[in-house]
Amino acid sequence: MTDAIWTGLINLIGNPQTMGLMLIAVMIGIIVGATPGIGGRLSIALAIPFVFGMDMTQGAVFLLTMHAVNGTSGQISSIMFGVPGDGDDAATTIDGYPMAKKGEAGRALGASITASGVGGIIGAGVFAVMIPLLEPVVLAFSPAEFFLLAILGITFIAFLAGKGQIFKGIIVGLFGMMLATVGMDPQTGTARYAGDYLFLWDGLSLVTCVLAVFAVPEMIALASRGGSISSLSPELARFSYKQLFQGVMEVPRHWFLALRTSIIGAMIGMIPGLGGSAAAWMCYGHAIQTSKTPERFGKGAVEGVIAPETASNAKEGGSLLPTLFFGIPGSSGMAVLMGAFLILGIQPGPAMMTQNLDLVWTLIWALVVGNLIAVSFLLFITRWVALLTFVNGAVIVPFILVLVTVGAYANEGQWENLVILMGISVIGWGLMRWDWPRAPFVIGLVLGKIAEESLHKALGLWGMSFFTRPLSLVLIGMIALTIGFALYSNLRGKNNMPVGAGA
Repeated sequence: MTDAIWTGLINLIGNPQTMGLMLIAVMIGIIVGATPGIGGRLSIALAIPFVFGMDMTQGAVFLLTMHAVNGTSGQISSIMFGVPGDGDDAATTIDGYPMAKKGEAGRALGASITASGVGGIIGAGVFAVMIPLLEPVVLAFSPAEFFLLAILGITFIAFLAGKGQIFKGIIVGLFGMMLATVGMDPQTGTARYAGDYLFLWDGLSLVTCVLAVFAVPEMIALASRGGSISSLSPELARFSYKQLFQGVMEVPRHWFLALRTSIIGAMIGMIPGLGGSAAAWMCYGHAIQTSKTPERFGKGAVEGVIAPETASNAKEGGSLLPTLFFGIPGSSGMAVLMGAFLILGIQPGPAMMTQNLDLVWTLIWALVVGNLIAVSFLLFITRWVALLTFVNGAVIVPFILVLVTVGAYANEGQWENLVILMGISVIGWGLMRWDWPRAPFVIGLVLGKIAEESLHKALGLWGMSFFTRPLSLVLIGMIALTIGFALYSNLRGKNNMPVGAGA
């Protein structure tokens, strides 16, 4: 274990090319995170074609760093303009924007950026601590458990797709699993749902599908809305650097809150499907419940900025754990990232514990170093990054659509992928237009092949009796409880999320 820790660090900082790619990823992650509407999933989807064929470690470090840094800069527009950069940043808006309106934007930004960095580092630390504890559990899993874990992953994501969208989430997830069966049957070698089209024999391109579901619909929405991303006055972006560093000192001043919410966020991230939004809102509520002056929240309390930011960034370390060791994405962002890992040749599962532990530690160090670089850089360039919210959509939309088209074609060099891109984009736009969750589609597409292959292996080893294995029974019980509780909650019609959670 000790050798793997130091090998992982050397693989990161001892390789100039890897560090160079990390710096590029930090810059891209900052820009994407500060621009509302793009989000971490879209940035990964757009970057996949450019890392295709890259060294496995360097590609993984690049993508993970970019994804993690999105959360470090995403709160800029939430605080400056009251426009959440992503769902994870909605909780920060509740107190961050009132602080900006009171002339304390610098203090709020300093606190939030520092809190994000601290949360990311502590989240990586929690992941590192959990590795030796999980080893016997991970090695005990067989194809039977991985099949049921894939099903459990689908039910978690569907359940948390949003109130009133439980059945929609399940349908979308199963649709993704259905499309995962397109191509050659892994057992018989016969083509399924491919007709006479040879390009479908290898299955649908994951890159093309992810781009179609996330990138194109968002650009259509931005183009139809018109204007810039933020319509508020740039006057709100004015702040002093003195105020910025006053905010930095708020985190050590509230160190126990930052520590608690970071650990809570990391633990929530380990639960497949919960993601950053749940972590941010839960820790925001925790900050209110443990405050001696809860009446300040919602009116510009700096603790209301620190708590959700530490939680939403700490969950990246937590959600990386089930993604790497169990092949179950810890969040919708990790689902896209796991798809990218598969393209790079990284196969999530128990082998990560025994054969690729050096890579795991390299990714842990990437979370730590990437967050340190991002925080240091952001504290000096926040003023200019915030101006991205005023860029006209007419400039952004064509640029990203060109990237999407080139990425879909360059991934496999097949023009037929452009046809698939257009077809799936229509489905993706329809899901967004009629408020159907899109994340379960990616989960289903990614987990579909894993579930099918694991099912065949389990049936070959134990037959139908694999359902009666002890761990299998536990997972079946968890699946039944998840679906049962989802049905119960839907019938009761209760929504315990704080006001604004859907922002």
